Amino acid sequence: MTHSLAKAGDRMAADEDLNGFVREALLRGVPRAQIESVLAGAGWREDQVRRALGQWADVAFPVPVPRPRPYLSAREAFLYLVLFTALYISAFNLGGLLFTFIERALPDAANRLGDESFRQGIRWAVANLLVAFPLFVWLTTFMQRAITRDPLRRASRIRKWLTYLTLFLGASVLIGDLIALVNGVLSGELTLRFLLKVVVVAAIAGSIFGYYLNDLRKDESEEAP
Repeated sequence: MTHSLAKAGDRMAADEDLNGFVREALLRGVPRAQIESVLAGAGWREDQVRRALGQWADVAFPVPVPRPRPYLSAREAFLYLVLFTALYISAFNLGGLLFTFIERALPDAANRLGDESFRQGIRWAVANLLVAFPLFVWLTTFMQRAITRDPLRRASRIRKWLTYLTLFLGASVLIGDLIALVNGVLSGELTLRFLLKVVVVAAIAGSIFGYYLNDLRKDESEEAP
C-alpha cells in the first residue's frame, strides 16, 4: 500500500510539473503544436500532453485561460447508475426472451420446455423489458440533451467509469461466446439451436460494445484541443 501511495504521489508531482510547464509556455506565447513537439521529444505520452493542453482554452488572451473542470454530483451519479442498470436488465432479458423462443422452436428432447415454463419465461422477460428498456431510452435521451446543453458533462467521471465497465462486460461476454463456439466446433456438438444462441449473445453484446466504444471515441475527439 505504501508503494502504491508513493507511485500515486509521483504521478501527481509529474502532472503538476507538466501542467506548470504548459501554462508557462502558453503564457510566453509558444504555439501549441511546438509545445506538443517539445514534450513528445522529452518522452511525455501523447495522452498526457493532450490532457495538459486541454486544461487551457485555445482563445486569444494575454494569459492562459483555464477551461472549467468537470465535477461529480450525487444526482448525476444516481442517473447514470440507473441508466446502466436499466441497460443490463434490458440486455439480459432480451437474450432470455430470444433463448426461450429458440428453445420452443427447437426443443431439446432431453430437456423439453413445458407450456407453463414457456409462458412464465415469456411473461417475466417481457415485464422486465417493458419497464427497463423505456427507462434506458428515456435516460439516455435525457443525459444526451444535458451534454448538448453543457458539453463539459461529457467528461463526467462516473459516466466514463460505467462506460468502461460496460465495455469490459461486453468484451467478456463476446470472448466467452467465442470460446463456447470454438468448444462446440471441437467437440462436434454444433446444433442449430446452439448456433442461434451464439448469434443472439454476439448480436446483443456486440451492439452494446460497439455503441459505447463509438461513444468513447466521440468523447476523445471532443476533448482533443
